[in-house]
Parts: sequence; structure tokens; C-alpha cells
Amino acid sequence: MPTFLHQGFTGITSIVVGKTIHALAIRRFFNLPMFQSNTLIDLYCKCGSLSYAQKVFDLMPQRNEATWNTLMSGYVRCDRVWEAIEIFCLMQANGLRMNGFVLASILTACSKLSLGDHGLQLHSLVVKSGLLDDVFVSTALLHLYATCCTSVLVARQVFDEMCHRNVVSWTAMMVACARHNVPDQEIELYQKMRLQGVGANQGAFATVISSCGTLGNMFLGEQVIGHAVTAGFGSDVSVCNAMIAMYGNLGSIEDAHLVFDHMPERDVITWNSLLSAYAQNGMCNECLLSFSEMRLTNAIPNSTTISSVLTACSSGLANLKWGMGTHGLAIKVGLDFKVSVGNALLTMYSGSGSPSESKLIFVLMPERDLISWNCMITCYVQNHQFDDALVFFSEMLRAQRRMNYVTFINVLSACSNPDYLAGGEIIHSLLICAGLQDNILLGNALVTMYGKCGATKEASNVLLAMEEPNTISWNAMIGGHAENEETEEAIKIFNMMRKNGGQSNYITLVNVLSACLQKEHLLMWGFSIHALVLFSGFEIDEFVKNALITMYARCGGLEVSNILFNESASNDIVSWNAVIAANARHGHGEDALKLFMQMHHAGLKLDRFSFSGGLAGSASLALVEVGQQIHDIIVKLGFESDQHVVAAVVDMYGKCGEIDDAVKAFERTNNRCPLMWNTLISCYARHGYAGKARKAFQEMLQIGVKPDYVTFISLLSACNHVGLVDEGLQYFSLMTEEMGIAPVMEHHVCMVDLLGRAGRLYDAERFISEMLVPPDIQIWRSLLASCRIHGNLEIGTRAAKRLLELDPLDDSAHVLLSNMYAAKGRWQHVENVRNHMKFNKIKKIPSCSWIKVKNKVNSFGTGDWTHPQAKQIYAKLGTLLDLVKGVGYIANTSFVLHDMDKEQKEQNLWHHSEKLALAFGLSNSPAGSTLRIFKNLRVCGDCHTVFKLVSQVTGSRIVLRDMYRFHHFKDGECSCSDYW
Repeated sequence: MPTFLHQGFTGITSIVVGKTIHALAIRRFFNLPMFQSNTLIDLYCKCGSLSYAQKVFDLMPQRNEATWNTLMSGYVRCDRVWEAIEIFCLMQANGLRMNGFVLASILTACSKLSLGDHGLQLHSLVVKSGLLDDVFVSTALLHLYATCCTSVLVARQVFDEMCHRNVVSWTAMMVACARHNVPDQEIELYQKMRLQGVGANQGAFATVISSCGTLGNMFLGEQVIGHAVTAGFGSDVSVCNAMIAMYGNLGSIEDAHLVFDHMPERDVITWNSLLSAYAQNGMCNECLLSFSEMRLTNAIPNSTTISSVLTACSSGLANLKWGMGTHGLAIKVGLDFKVSVGNALLTMYSGSGSPSESKLIFVLMPERDLISWNCMITCYVQNHQFDDALVFFSEMLRAQRRMNYVTFINVLSACSNPDYLAGGEIIHSLLICAGLQDNILLGNALVTMYGKCGATKEASNVLLAMEEPNTISWNAMIGGHAENEETEEAIKIFNMMRKNGGQSNYITLVNVLSACLQKEHLLMWGFSIHALVLFSGFEIDEFVKNALITMYARCGGLEVSNILFNESASNDIVSWNAVIAANARHGHGEDALKLFMQMHHAGLKLDRFSFSGGLAGSASLALVEVGQQIHDIIVKLGFESDQHVVAAVVDMYGKCGEIDDAVKAFERTNNRCPLMWNTLISCYARHGYAGKARKAFQEMLQIGVKPDYVTFISLLSACNHVGLVDEGLQYFSLMTEEMGIAPVMEHHVCMVDLLGRAGRLYDAERFISEMLVPPDIQIWRSLLASCRIHGNLEIGTRAAKRLLELDPLDDSAHVLLSNMYAAKGRWQHVENVRNHMKFNKIKKIPSCSWIKVKNKVNSFGTGDWTHPQAKQIYAKLGTLLDLVKGVGYIANTSFVLHDMDKEQKEQNLWHHSEKLALAFGLSNSPAGSTLRIFKNLRVCGDCHTVFKLVSQVTGSRIVLRDMYRFHHFKDGECSCSDYW
């Protein structure tokens, strides 16, 4: 009895024992003394029996401050926050004095419900009461501001102004830094705490170790783990859980599992930490196995457990069935209504490409938080539903939902397209209004968004406004310039970054290498950047190596590109794809196909880029049989629905002359992207089918596919090939005035070629003078070629002069100018041009034609006698000459550009490479079969006439592809209608 009188119910932990003694005390005393009543209220509160605690409180005839404090703290401890606030208000109404314990409790209550406004009022009360120096009160204020504020600055100010700090205060501040994603400040606080001699507790060690994982600093993390072990917390459950989380963040799963295996005791957080580690590293199977093991133990899965498993299942369609099974389990155990589980479900269905399922989950969620809204925006962005993402963001604005930097980063990703630039600018204004303009992550997102929209000036303004841009900021700016082909600006930013002490990483080097586009860039910057790569040790990085391969290939250094590939001991799929694409781009189709086959036979996993490279190699050589074999592999591996691969298939068939197969491949795909439509229109244009190109464009518009600048390049080419000048002008006007698409150089080249080939040379010259960008080599070369066709020496001379100013060694300028002089009979001028070419070692690209017969490619040059069947070929040519003369053929000697007699000119015409290929094909192919001949230059007018007549007299179908287009010859007619 003396013990009970002095201690009351303080030492009792069992509610059954407490109730028994309470009953005995009532029988003996009727009303318990105040001290014993207070300890009884504390016992009931600790045991969660708040109704009993409230009854004891209500029946007390007298109450002191401790009575009120005990009941209020009990409500706070049991998350009955509003009741706690109500008791606090009653205390104030009864004029009770506020002490540190009371204020700390009620501040904790406000923290739990994020009641920032209430917290501000309480802060004023703390100041009035003179309790700001109370370490428990100030620590509770720290918790409050860390929870309710969007920035850690206010909490840091409270911390800095504290007169007295204990380990709980330091830990609270570190937790605040972790919550607001400033782990570097957290580490700084930990170091200061140690310097001031304050020993860390398990909570401090746990939060710092976790943040080392966030920072990606294993060395620092293991130092802190050493401190924890030395302090005797090495086997503490919360510290071990943090160690598992850290190793999981760092991708060191073996270490995480080692910690897990050696833990003397585990709780549900331990299992959750391990599951989360697997989920973060995309190890779905391991996560599911561990989850199964967990369910065999006494650990009861909670919402965090389910969320981790769902996250592991969000890595694609392959794991969707497991995710759906986990969803069913969540419903069965009643955890599907938890916000965290709902958010994980949103992410899981989004990652599996099911935005409609995500939307349904969102609508059915009984409660949503900011993460829920952010997840839905991310879902739409991931699935390229940018309009839906912006509409959803608008709903957030209308509902006045709270937003954070993640919200704005996600919605800015939806605006990373020139069509959404206006939306991006509005969002930029909104985040400034929200006071988030100084957030470095948002600054980087803005630089990226503006760069992808082509607004590099605005991106630069954002970068320059940053107080301390980081490596990601510089990389985003360099990448923006590179993506918009602004090479000099990209190099300038790269140099500025190095001058300002910015640290380059592999992404920096990849971006700056991708900015080098032309041969002169290789000499000016490419070699220097390669030297920097070697100096900094990044040559072993796969991404940098692949960027080097691509850069050399793009800038004319294909040999170096191949050397880099061949000398590498570990080429990944990206390396193979890069070198295959490089060889295909430079016309080395045979090498590209060999590499593709080696890659396939080596068992490497082919992807869309592998197939695109292999198909491009087939197309460059017009090897339709090889292209068909690659198409078979595509179908076998399940890539027939990949839009980029299908576009490459359509392009391959189109360039091989099989326009019907190209159309079939296009029509077999239901979901057609703009790339596929552009490829089909381009195929029609190349084959001279302007009407079909026009029809495809109209269908594209009718189903709501928005054309881009590539679409109009193909349309203008189609008009160019058949001389539809007025229609071409209409398309150009539609593009610039109605569609708002700024013309690029390719559009200008098409327009100059369209006007020039139609004989409107003065209009073409006027168009060039009105261009908003300086004309390049292609513009003047196109005008010069048109002048050659129409014999306009005046404009042709001006065009040649401008062309040679831009590139004095351009062979086409000399050849076209020489041909114009020859056509006018100015042989001395022809001689002068040819002598100039010899003196400067400028060589004309030799003519070459080839044809595939019986699975073998046979190539021919002009006047070629090297072929084994040369005698038979020239004999066949003689036979063909007699046949076509019989139907009215007269040699067009204007295409012989040498000063010789008529007979020599006629003989010269009949030695053209395409005629040799034709004679060989007719001699070695069954009667009535289709001949497919390919030439590296434009077919001459005389050969074009001969091909028409041969198709008439032999009944053969002939398909001829020159460097510009296809000609389909049948029954004496050509698909180009003699306009090319």
C-alpha cells in the first residue's frame, strides 16, 4: 500500500492488472487521490483505452495541470489529434498555465495533421509564455515546420535560434533535411553534432545512413555505420533497416541481404526495406520470393509492404500479372484503401502501359494526396498522353490542390515538344508565382523543356539566372543546343561550364560529342573532345564510346568509327547499333549488313535500332531479299507492331522498288504514328506517285495525326517529281501559314528544285533571296542543276559562283558548270573547268549501276569491260540498239559532254553503266521477269528513252532507281511521265 500511495499506477504495464487495482481502489477509497488518478489516466492512455481515461478524467472532483497534460498527450499519442486540440482549448478557457510539456504535446498534434496555421498561432503563444528556450518545445516546433512547410529554411531558422539542443533536437533537424530532400545539409548537421560532442542515438544514425544512400555515397555511409557500431547500435533494428535501405539505394543488393541475414531480430520495416531494395533495382522475382518468405513469418504485411511489391511489378507487361495478383491481395487484406497502396497501383499500371486502369484506380481512391495527383500526371507523360497530362494539371489548379516541385517537373515533361511551348511558358510563370523558381531541380527541368522545344535562348536565360547551376543544368543546356544542331553554342556552353568549375560526367561528353555534325566540326572540336575523353578516363564508358563512334561516322571519319568499334573488348548492343547505323548512313550497306548478321549470330538481343540499321543497309544496296529475311526475323521476335521498326520496313521496301510490299507493311499496322505516315508519303514521292502521296496526307489529317516538318518535305518532293508547282506552293503556304511549322533548309531545297525544274528559274532565284536563313550548298546545287536542264547559263554561272564560295572543292559544281558549257558548245570553258579540277585534284564521282541476278550483285561502270560476260553484254547492246531504232529511237547526243564527232557520241551513249546493266539483266533473266537496276547518279535523258523503248519491244517491266527517284518502265511508258 505505501508503494501504491507513492507511485500510483506508474509501474503497471498490463491493462488487466491496472483495471483490477482500479476496482480495488474504488472499493477502498471510493474516489482516488489526484496523483493516483493522474497515473491511472496515463496507464489507460498508454494502453489505448482512451474511453476509460476520459471517464476517470470526467469523474475527478479536482484536476491539476498534470491531469490535463496527461489526457491531452494520451490523445496525441493515439493520433486522436482533434480531441487533443479540444482539450488544449478547454485548458486555455479555464485559465490553466501553459508549461513546456503541454505546448510540446499540442505542437506534436498539429504536426501530425500538418496544421500549419494552428502551429503559427501556437508559436506566438510559445514566445508569449517565454518557453522558447525549452528544448522540448523548440524541438516540437522543429517537427511542426519540417512537416508543414514546403522548405526546410524555417525549420533551420528555429534550430539555429535554439539556446539549448539535445540529441532529439539534432535528430529532428536531420529528419527535416531528409524529408525536404537536402541530404547534404543533413550530413553537415551530423558532422557538427559530433564536433559539439553530442552522441547520436539510433534515430540519428538511421536517418543519416539512409541519406548516404540518397546521396549515392557508400564511403560516407560505411563511415557512419562504423560510428553506429562503435556506439553500440550496430544490431539495433532501426539502424540495420537504414543500412538495408542505403545498400538498396546504392544497388549493392548483396550487402543489403548480408545485413538482413545477420540481424538478430527483424520487424516489418526490415522486410519492407529489403523488398524496397529489390524493387528499386528492378529485381521483381527476388522481391516476390522475399514477400512469400515474409508471409511465412510472424511479420504482418502493411501498406508499405504492398506498395514495395507493386513497385517491383511496375517494370513492364511481363510483371503485370504479378502486380494484378498483389492488387487482389491488397483488396483481400483491406489495404487497397490506403493512399500509399493506391499510389503504388497508379505507378504499377502506368508502367505497364495501362493509363486507363490508372485513371480508374485514381477515381476509386477514397483518399488522395499530392503524390496521387503527381502519379497521374507522370502516368500520362510516360504514355505520351501530353494533352491529358495538361488537362489533369488544370484540374489541380481549378481545385486549388497543393503542388510541389515534383508536380511542376512532371507537367514540364509534358511540354517538351515544340507544339507545347506556350503551355511550358505558362507553367514557368505558375511555378514563379508558387515561389519555386530557385529550386535547382525545376531549373533543370525548365532548361530541358525549352531545349526540347527549340527555344534555346529561353533555356539559356534560365541557366544564367541560376545561382549555382549543377552538372545536370549544364548537361541539359548542352543537350538542348546539340538537339537543335546548334554546334557552336553547345561548345560555348561546354567551355563556360569548365571555366566555372563545373564537373563533366559521361552525359556531358555524350551531349557535346552529339553536337559535332559536320566534317569541319571534327577538325575544330571533335578531335579535341576525344583527347579530353582519353585524358579524363571516360574512354571505357560505353555511352561515351558509342557517342564517339557515332560522332566520327557523322563527321566523315567512318574508318575511325570502325576502328573504335573493332578495338573495343566489350561492345554492347548500343555499340553494335551505332556502328551498323554509321556504315548504312555512309552508303556502306554491305558492311552494315555483315555487322547486323554477326550481331544476330552472336546471340545479342536485337532491338528496334538494330533492325533499323540492318534494313537501312538492305535499302542502300536495294537487296530486297535480304530485307525480307530481316523482316522475317522482326516478325519472329515480335517487333512487327513496333512503329519505328515498321517505318523502317516500309522504307526498305520503298527504296528497293517494292512499293506494293511497302504499302502492305504499312496497312498491316493499326496504330500508325506520324513517322509511319511520313515514311509512306516519302515512298510515294520517291516513286513519283504524287496522287497517292496527296491521298495519304489527306487520310492522315482525317484521322487526326498532326503532320510535322518531315511530312511536308515528302509532299514537296512528291510535287517536285511530277512538276506540280502550284500544288507545291500551296503545301508550302499551308505548312508555314496555317500549320505554323517553320521551314527548314530541306523545305527550301525542295521549293528551289520545284521551281527550277519547272523552268521558273527567276522565281527560284527570287525565292532564295527572300529566304530568312542563308542558303547553303544544297540550295545553290539545286538551282545549278535546274539551270543545267534548261540551259540557263546566266543564272547557272551565278549559282555556281555562290556554290564554290561555300565549298571550292565541290565536285558537282564543277561538273554541272562544265556540262552547261559543253551543252552550249563552249569547249574552251569546258577545258578550263576540267583543268581547274585536275589542278585541285577534284574528282567527279564515277557513274555506277548494278543489278542483282541469281542472288549475285553485278555492278558496271561507264564503258566497263571488266565483267566476265562483257562480250555477251556488248553484243546484247548491239541487238537492243537495232530493236529500238526499229521503233523510232534517235540518239540524244546532247548528253555527251565531250567535243567529238556524232558517231563517237552515239557510241559513248551506249556505254553508259545503266545500259550495260540492262543488257546483262535481259541476257541472264527469264523472259517476262522484272528487272531492277540501280544507279548512283541521275539517269541521263537518252538512257531514259532507251529504257522506255526496250520495255516496249521486249515486254519487260523495268524498275530503275537513280539517286533521286524511281522510274517504272512498262509498255513504252515511264511512271515519271518524262518529268524528272
